[in-house]
Formats: sequence, C-alpha cells, structure tokens
Amino acid sequence: MTEPETLRMVRALEEIREGQKLQLERQQEALTLQREQFALVLKQTERAERIQDRAENLQDKSKEIVAVARKILLVLVPIIIALIAYVSWLILR
Repeated sequence: MTEPETLRMVRALEEIREGQKLQLERQQEALTLQREQFALVLKQTERAERIQDRAENLQDKSKEIVAVARKILLVLVPIIIALIAYVSWLILR
C-alpha cells in the first residue's frame, strides 16, 4: 500500500470512528429520553390508579346514601299518606 492510500484509509477509519461516537451519543440521548418518558408514564399510571380508587370510594358512598334514602322513603311515604288522610278526615268531618 502506498502512503496516500494508507492516509486515506486512516482518514476513513477516523471518520467511521467519529460517526460511531456520534451515533453512540445520539443513542444515549434517546435512551435518556425514553427513561424520562417511562418515568412520566409510571407517574401518570399511579395518578390514574389513585383517581380510580377515589372514584370507586365515591361510588360506594353514593350507593350507601341511595340505600339509606330508599329506606327512609319507605318509612316516610306511608307516614305522609297517613297524615294526609288524617288531615283530610279532620277537614271533611
């Protein structure tokens, strides 16, 4: 091999090495970004789970309130009807 060919080959190898270094740097940046995005997804998932838990608790409380309201209604409606009948009897007597 002649000296110019050797220099050209050395230059090509240096360019390849620089290209590989640049590619490794970019891959490192991409990995860093992916880690950040993954951390964000984990954080959002945890938040969504907490919100879901709160929603389930609210639904359970609402269900209990509706059950109590139904029981109260079953007691109050007959009493109100009886009072209306009594007042009507008093008025019409």
